Amino acid sequence: MTTTADRGGQVTDARDVWLQSAFAEHRRELHVHCYRLAGNVADADDLVQETFLRAWRARSRFEGRASARTWLYRIATNVFLDSRKAAARRTVPSGDPLEWSTELGPYPDALLADDPQTGLAARETVELALLAALMYLPPRQRSAFVLRDVYGWTPQEVAGTLGTRVAAVNSLLQRARGTLRGRVPADRQDWRRPQLTIEDEDVLRRYAEARTPEDFRALLADDVRITMPPEPPVVGIEAAAELLGRPLDWRTFPTSANGRPALVNYLRHPGGTHYEALVVDVLRVADGRIVESNAFVGARHVLAFGLPATLEP
Repeated sequence: MTTTADRGGQVTDARDVWLQSAFAEHRRELHVHCYRLAGNVADADDLVQETFLRAWRARSRFEGRASARTWLYRIATNVFLDSRKAAARRTVPSGDPLEWSTELGPYPDALLADDPQTGLAARETVELALLAALMYLPPRQRSAFVLRDVYGWTPQEVAGTLGTRVAAVNSLLQRARGTLRGRVPADRQDWRRPQLTIEDEDVLRRYAEARTPEDFRALLADDVRITMPPEPPVVGIEAAAELLGRPLDWRTFPTSANGRPALVNYLRHPGGTHYEALVVDVLRVADGRIVESNAFVGARHVLAFGLPATLEP
């Protein structure tokens, strides 16, 4: 086992240095992987941290039969599966997860833009519709589907990660694909993360500046839908304009998430001394109008964008 001494005289194992370098290289794409499995950034943060801890404890057992990247993905996948073992018995969802799931959250595009190691395939498939569809799958089916159908791993590689036989993997995939049929586009090209357009940016700017119901009516499609779990969705231009145009004291920050225009929102309650992080709106724009707004309520979603929990007036 090779060791080196740093300037302070401390002994460093070469395997420690190797692991730190490998983890730093793949950390962001591991974060995207954990986000796809867990559905939100806060849980992804925890899973990545636990992945490093497990990799650190197992570093002396790494034999190089697989790449460091594959090894780390296997650890991360099993960290996710272990995290779900203690969860309450899973019920079969009904309806659109974007309407009922408080587990889902947006992924800031800025986290991808500054890391070339993430790769094109990783960027293209952090898409809300696909992410929502994955919520229909139990953890092992979800893991198998992501590894095989999103990343293109072989059934043998998936079996090695899940600690099972290839036949069992094929069974997991068959059930997952059956569940997702009709919920995700049949063409994988349509799973791609959207690309922000000039039209999207213009609509987002006007949305951030809007204050009254009249302002919002000019931006909304007639059949617009607003989802905001755990509250029921709001459908239709009149109901949506009245909801968005309430006379509240907001501070907003335009951004983007999952390839779509997004607005981070802080609210100051009457008599309050601070603005509090409250919600992130992720918009879907078509023909210059907002056809859908997915509102993710909770400070943890705001914090994922690197913003504070409170703001001074």
